[in-house]
Amino acid sequence: MTVTLLVGGCGRREERAVRGLGWSDCGDGFECGKLPVPLDHGEPDGEQLELAVVRLPAAGDRIGSLVVNPGGPGASGVEYARAARLVLSEKVRERFDIVGFDPRGVGRSAPVDCLDGEGLDAFVAMDTTPDTVGEQAELEAAARRFAAGCRQRAGRLLPHLGTVDVARDLDLLRQALGDQKLTYLGKSYGTFLGAVYADLFPGKVRALVLDGALDPADSRVRVNAEQAVGFEEALRAYVEDCLGGRDCPLAGQDVEGAMDEVGALLRRADARPLGGGGRRVTEALATLGALTPLYDRASWPELTEALRRALKGDGSLLLRNADQLAGRQDDGTYSNQLEANLAVNCVDGPYPTTAAAFAKDAAEASRKAPRFGPYIVWSSLPCAFWPARPTFSQRPLTAEGAPPILVVGTRRDPATPYGWARALAGELRSGVLLSYDGDGHTAYGSGSPCVDDAVDRYLVEREPPRDGVICPGIR
Repeated sequence: MTVTLLVGGCGRREERAVRGLGWSDCGDGFECGKLPVPLDHGEPDGEQLELAVVRLPAAGDRIGSLVVNPGGPGASGVEYARAARLVLSEKVRERFDIVGFDPRGVGRSAPVDCLDGEGLDAFVAMDTTPDTVGEQAELEAAARRFAAGCRQRAGRLLPHLGTVDVARDLDLLRQALGDQKLTYLGKSYGTFLGAVYADLFPGKVRALVLDGALDPADSRVRVNAEQAVGFEEALRAYVEDCLGGRDCPLAGQDVEGAMDEVGALLRRADARPLGGGGRRVTEALATLGALTPLYDRASWPELTEALRRALKGDGSLLLRNADQLAGRQDDGTYSNQLEANLAVNCVDGPYPTTAAAFAKDAAEASRKAPRFGPYIVWSSLPCAFWPARPTFSQRPLTAEGAPPILVVGTRRDPATPYGWARALAGELRSGVLLSYDGDGHTAYGSGSPCVDDAVDRYLVEREPPRDGVICPGIR
């Protein structure tokens, strides 16, 4: 089977016939296929990649396809779509085929590979609060090894993994699905992908939900600093809740004291790593393990138990959380989400190009976010030595000519601070802001009937809520 695809961009459109998706049954009511896309969209007839695609056919009166992306970058859209019955309402599943795809470089779609499991273990555990010249040199060496591994194992892919490339893939997917216009739900990084798509192809937008938004105009340095503050504020919300309960392990009599206690725990792991079932839980692993449950308010009890054990020297639950976010399996292998995350971020905008500049940024972030600032800033250090040039320059995306685009922001979102949603909604010419006065990362499907009903109505009927509506939080 072939379909005719229109290769667009910069006013240039040309038709070419390509192999279709080739749907086949892959269990539990899902169908799987492959989408051919050019490695380099500037050379549409050159080397091709195959993107993994999955869909759950609509259960009722079908409107078209709803393409979903869970973010990352580096998270699998295939796996997210596979969870459609849990993350999307019955109303939406009745009216749309739910379609997910692994973006280029991710999961089953020409995955970028940089290090083996042992190398990734060392990279994730590296000291991201260097106290001496020697420690900073070790950190720089680890970042250079990561970048060099990516160049050696995936060099031809790296220049073509940016979000602009993925957005062009998304338009090819829309055409292959037979949809005249795109209906899309993007979360976290998926909001950036959706905004880039709308800016490139405003006339091809039907309805876009951008939940947990990034601000495309923010520099990479500011993104790291503001995200660190977001996690700090989320930790504060958790601590306030913890101190109000009966089993909080934090001994501090007030919020500031308890926050300091968490910080002291993480710093102790720098000098003396916690135990972790045969693995050493370094400060970096403990920090990653502490911030992971902040993504979801429902995980706060897990953080309470993890801190209780860690205060007694047992870092096993913090380590489990860190492994989860890093994509580490029990057998020591990794998914490629960590490698894909850096590979996309490093070409989606310019970073500082020296370790000294990162040290300055980390020190500044530490003043506003002492628990998480240095960790988040230093974690991007491989981008200083990246073997591919940035393909996106930070700027507002306006999507001039697009219909209303729904931007959803959560007031105490740790990973994508609320200010980013306000900014994106203001930058998009047709942006509509829906706010959720709650905790955790993203809002749709988190238990708020106010948010869910507004998103469902917009997707199905193309009727957005009034700009500026605030949905109450759920306790």
